[in-house]
Amino acid sequence: MSFWYSFPAVKGKQANRDYYISMIPLKMLSKLFPEDEEHISPEYRAQRKLNLARIPIIADYIIKNRSSYVFSALAASIDGDFHFENSDISELGVLNISMDAIFLINDGQHRKAALLNAIKEDETLLDETIPIVFFEDTGLSRSQQMFTDLNKYAVKTSNSIAELYDSRDKLAVSTRNVISQIDFLNRYTDKEKDNLGKFSSNLFTLNTFYMANKAIYSSLKDKDQLDNFLYKYWNSVSLNMQPWVDLENGHITKTSLRENFIATQGIVIQALGKLGAYYANGKYESIERIDKLKYIDWNRSATSWKNRAIKSNGRIIANTKAVLLVSNLIKQKLGIKLSNDEQAAENMFKSQENVNEGSVIER
Repeated sequence: MSFWYSFPAVKGKQANRDYYISMIPLKMLSKLFPEDEEHISPEYRAQRKLNLARIPIIADYIIKNRSSYVFSALAASIDGDFHFENSDISELGVLNISMDAIFLINDGQHRKAALLNAIKEDETLLDETIPIVFFEDTGLSRSQQMFTDLNKYAVKTSNSIAELYDSRDKLAVSTRNVISQIDFLNRYTDKEKDNLGKFSSNLFTLNTFYMANKAIYSSLKDKDQLDNFLYKYWNSVSLNMQPWVDLENGHITKTSLRENFIATQGIVIQALGKLGAYYANGKYESIERIDKLKYIDWNRSATSWKNRAIKSNGRIIANTKAVLLVSNLIKQKLGIKLSNDEQAAENMFKSQENVNEGSVIER
């Protein structure tokens, strides 16, 4: 005697193959899908190995956004007996699947695992549903190809556009708000891309400011003042970064700004974020010192940036050490005392520079 699962479903066709879409109660997930085959070699699996670190993050998203979370469909292959019973309406009917069948997830294994984790914390999820697209399993090779096809052409959204659309991330909301309120930043900030092309009409990315604001947010004692502080700080910066001001006044072009100055580089924006963190940490009263930014020489050829922000070949040094060293120089120009860690990094940098200069002299 055979026992069957029966799911209301819609039948479709792709590449001359039938497939079925059904809304499955979350309470059925643990019954339909076997444990992930972690012990099996990759060449014998139809899926990648689970990244266990991702699962609690996704589950936490569900729990914290219980009334607004969104999940896309899972895709699975049926390895076993099934048949579709048409109703009076074309392509609508009931998908009957043998309880002896095996279901293989082709897309969505982390979502499935996260849902099962979330259900352990909130059993009210059990009666909610998720769409599953069912395909007929025609062997391991086909299942592996389906996994490849479903994932190969998926494009991860840029951080910038994620931060533009995210209404749950307070820092993302505050960052895009402050950018929109400051004319210069709003005009030249790309809100979709994380990387700008050589001929881009923009100078910054939203993600660059978001990352810079992380340092400010972590130092700000009164989080309710985030929007006010960010506006005051970045507006002051935009009024005192001389190359930015020169562009606004038509004294230089965007091409000249990009090619001859470092004032729009990501490491400089990150360094300004560290400077903002200093002011956010109870130093509001000294923010007027920021007007000394206009006296800093931001020209690429300035010797002060050599090996601090610019390599010997003229390329930008894009790492956290460079951000720290650029921040150190800015703070020194503004008359701000460096912290012990900052001073240690500065001493090490200068020591290395002396060694390099000595090596050049010896040669």
